[in-house]
Amino acid sequence: MASEPGTPADAPGGAVTAADDTAEGFAVPGFDAVARLAAHSLRAPVVSLVLATGSSYWFSADDAQRPHSPHALHPLYVEAARRDGTQVVLDTQADQRFGQAPLLTDVGLAAMRFFASEPVYTLSGQHVGALCVMDYAPRDGLTPKERDDLRDAAELAGTGLVLGSYLGRTDPVTQLPHRNAFFEDLRARQRGGAHRAWLLAIDVAPVSRFNAFVRALGHAYADELLRDVAARVQLWMPRHTHLYQVGSHRFAAVLPDTPHTVDAAQLDALVHRLRQPFDCLGIPLTLQPGVGLLQMDVRELDGGDPLRLVMSATHAAQHCVRGWSIYEPADDEQHRQEFFLVTELAAALGEGTELDLHYQPRVELASGRCVAVEALARWQHPTLGAIPPGRFIALAEQAGLMRTLTLWVLRQAIAQLAAWHRQGLELKLSLNVSSSDLGAELIDQLTAVAASHQVALDAIELEFTESTLLEHSDTTREHLAAIRALGVGIAIDDFGTGYSNLTSLRQMPATSLKIDQSFVRAMGASRHDGAIVRAMAELAHELGFRVVVEGVETPQIFEAVRRMACDEVQGFHIARPMPAAEIAGWLARRASPTA
Repeated sequence: MASEPGTPADAPGGAVTAADDTAEGFAVPGFDAVARLAAHSLRAPVVSLVLATGSSYWFSADDAQRPHSPHALHPLYVEAARRDGTQVVLDTQADQRFGQAPLLTDVGLAAMRFFASEPVYTLSGQHVGALCVMDYAPRDGLTPKERDDLRDAAELAGTGLVLGSYLGRTDPVTQLPHRNAFFEDLRARQRGGAHRAWLLAIDVAPVSRFNAFVRALGHAYADELLRDVAARVQLWMPRHTHLYQVGSHRFAAVLPDTPHTVDAAQLDALVHRLRQPFDCLGIPLTLQPGVGLLQMDVRELDGGDPLRLVMSATHAAQHCVRGWSIYEPADDEQHRQEFFLVTELAAALGEGTELDLHYQPRVELASGRCVAVEALARWQHPTLGAIPPGRFIALAEQAGLMRTLTLWVLRQAIAQLAAWHRQGLELKLSLNVSSSDLGAELIDQLTAVAASHQVALDAIELEFTESTLLEHSDTTREHLAAIRALGVGIAIDDFGTGYSNLTSLRQMPATSLKIDQSFVRAMGASRHDGAIVRAMAELAHELGFRVVVEGVETPQIFEAVRRMACDEVQGFHIARPMPAAEIAGWLARRASPTA
């Protein structure tokens, strides 16, 4: 590579080589062109791209240097290139950092006398290295035009690095091999005759929580967090094991094929390491990681997707105390069926033929009359049969279908209420509403649907869970106040399962309080639960709420509740939920004023 001082920088020859034998085929698209332009514009015989990871690529205007000969750049030049900021060293011999240090450690070349570098950034602003220009003779400096040319060349080099990451094997944020490299290496094992392999996958956090990190702290914080997580995992990993970044917040590894690859204690240690707080950019954060394991048959790699399978294990791991889980086909099948049900639910909401509403009566204790009914969604799937409400409503919440489902229930139930009123049945209607529904749109829809059916708004009650109503935000309070201003009743549903305090209850704009059935059902077996129900009922009355007791399923519970400060009861002892067509007949058969 040695060209004599004064060799024309725009000589027709030149060589580009990787000065790092660990690069393993990593290429920087366009670097040779960028280097030639920089060499020509700045009259520099040597141009080098040095990455913060230690990898370096250099260009010489000398034809004699063979491009495939790898050499190591001297650590002093690597360290200088890692600094964030433009550097210009007019004479390295006069700079104590360089002195007589050669450019390369293993080739006897004259020391570089002039050195200048410009930071290289990715498109997201991450500092990944520097573009350096060097000369064998000292200089007086760089002209303004030369500084601009160096800055432009560094920007082009950064673009090439990003392009190389996407086209090659490396993730631009963590500099780890990415998903394509993971599968290439796994197939290499397959070609080498391996039959089985243990895959390890790590989800940094649930998707919603990781997205919350990004929204609150920005992409730069999330990038730094991923690099810190990768560093902790690499400290734990067995020797000769490579870590891959296979998703926006997911890592994977193929563990060594040994009889005792990883045991439970080692996995506990990894989870413990990942659950320790991270201090990124001065902001501490605790994660909810999930570590999944999958033993796969390498021969089934073609046509299979082991990453999808091991993701099932990481998902399960995030919801268990231990924090790690081994792939279970049954869990995977459940996830696939849930996805299938979400798509089917979306179609059912569009067609409206599989969904129906059942209504469960609420009886007033003082008079024995049925004063209200609660609308409950039911789904009869054409092939799977009845889907439990607890299952499909939870899926609707997760898939963002809750507002669509609530609007469907609102329209169907209010239309039915209007039909009952025309029949002379003076009932009130209670509707369950999720926290995701609470907003101005709900109020507008409720008003419009009630007006279209000529139903008075004071005949409608909306049930919110305790946690939703006790959310102390100005927006929540404004929406609840607007609902009450319309005359619509507000019920605190599942009371006793949250974390209410007296101040919150006193300030709540609710009209009713429904004591959760989990306390009521256990009254016959536990005097403590009976005491809890009695105390909650008395407290609610003192605070001005109408008390409704759910889960009244036996005559014994009914009698116990009737002796308490309760206003209404609801449960199987009174009536099970029934189709709308059966309500009129049930009311007609109810001759006795008491249940």
